[in-house]
Amino acid sequence: MKVYGITNCNTVKKALDWLKANKVDYEFHDFKKLGVSEQKLNEWNDKAGYEKFLNKQGLTWKGLDSEVKESVKGAVEALPLLQQKTSMIKRPVIEDGNFLFFGFDEAVYQQHFNK
Repeated sequence: MKVYGITNCNTVKKALDWLKANKVDYEFHDFKKLGVSEQKLNEWNDKAGYEKFLNKQGLTWKGLDSEVKESVKGAVEALPLLQQKTSMIKRPVIEDGNFLFFGFDEAVYQQHFNK
């Protein structure tokens, strides 16, 4: 299982704490150190749609110029922006086989990991 995120993100910290407390093994991928590939973003987009993981509530999105925000009409515009500004990806991203989840929801985690 792989967890994608940023170490100083509170939501990521909550998720990692939950995984540790429930003895779920994972590999951590730090967006700030490792970035994210175009291929991975396309894979997530194909499975879930970029709207699921483009975080429009965060400071990075809110800090963009209006022109840039308005130019995002679909995946063609969104994915390169997400690759450039990984802090706009809703975190954490959990990949576990066919399970793909963005964010932290204890009930979803409990159901998926049967804890």
